[in-house]
Amino acid sequence: MKDRITVTSLGRTALPIVAVLSFAGGVAATLAVAGDTLGHDFLAYHRAIERVTNGAPLYDMSFTVAGGFGLFFYPPPFAVMVLPLALLSPLSATWVWIALSLAAFLVGVAILPVPRSVRWWIVLLAGLSFPFVHAVKLGQVGPILFLAFAIGWRGLDDPVRLGGSAAVGAAIKLQPGMVLVWALLTRRLRAVAVGIVVLVLLAAAATILAGPSAWFDFVTLLRAVSDPIATENNVTPGAIAYQLGASTTVAAGVQLLSMVGVVAAFLAAIRWATDEASYLVAVIASQLVSPILWDHYAMLLLLPVAYAASAGRWWALAIPLVTAWPLLGVSPPIVYPIVFWLALITTLLVGRAARASTHTASGAAGGSAGI
Repeated sequence: MKDRITVTSLGRTALPIVAVLSFAGGVAATLAVAGDTLGHDFLAYHRAIERVTNGAPLYDMSFTVAGGFGLFFYPPPFAVMVLPLALLSPLSATWVWIALSLAAFLVGVAILPVPRSVRWWIVLLAGLSFPFVHAVKLGQVGPILFLAFAIGWRGLDDPVRLGGSAAVGAAIKLQPGMVLVWALLTRRLRAVAVGIVVLVLLAAAATILAGPSAWFDFVTLLRAVSDPIATENNVTPGAIAYQLGASTTVAAGVQLLSMVGVVAAFLAAIRWATDEASYLVAVIASQLVSPILWDHYAMLLLLPVAYAASAGRWWALAIPLVTAWPLLGVSPPIVYPIVFWLALITTLLVGRAARASTHTASGAAGGSAGI
């Protein structure tokens, strides 16, 4: 018994050390070999705000497909958020953005409403996660969205934190707006109101910065580059089916079936799972319904993984390992829609079990009180 306690204590002591080494090592190694891909996506943001500050249109309308260097197809309010970085050179701005991204992720992990040991596991897994280190290297918005979703999770019953974080997420990318839909369906009307106010303010600022035409350009560009089937390197279920040899018609059917399933799971979670679980199902769904699903979006699955692990489903820690960078070139692209769906179903089932357990405990307490 004493030996078991000693091993457990050593494990608890070692976990933070291993987590820090994994995180620092994974990020440092990835940035060290980034080469010309360092800040690939962020430089598109920087070019966009440079254009608009020089009196040119916010969007480059010459693009017809997603994935090309320099493509900026985020909502106009996002330009307002990154505007201060226009004061810096592209290289300096890239490193500032990467530092902010790492800080945002770590703050997001620190505020997760899960046990401390689970937080350390998430830090450790992030260092091994190809989607995470890839997002950091590219200068993607994933770590910022991670923080926004973590704030919302922490403040489910706080209208300002929930509504504000959801609005900021939707202003960066449209998909996180699904959290506001979740808030509406769960009758968190004050949070919805806060979200609408924040979005209106950001939209007004974006219109002043980039002009009303930016909104029309955004919609036009979004329609031009959002092919969910034939876009290269896209990992939506439909795109994967197409890459595996399915016809366009069959692949479109797979994509439609996936989207219908996501919506069904989303509604089922609201009806039968806990609020925590249904919120996280909304987070996963916000990515799965996107017509463009890049591999680095999978870093957001660290949120439902943390939830499942905190509920005692420690096996869920294996989900990010399937897309770990040591397995780069080994794990095929099909694993991405699979891990998204696995995280979705796991979160729904864990939340359903938690809600059933709560109801059972409440019924037992009520029966005891009656006796």
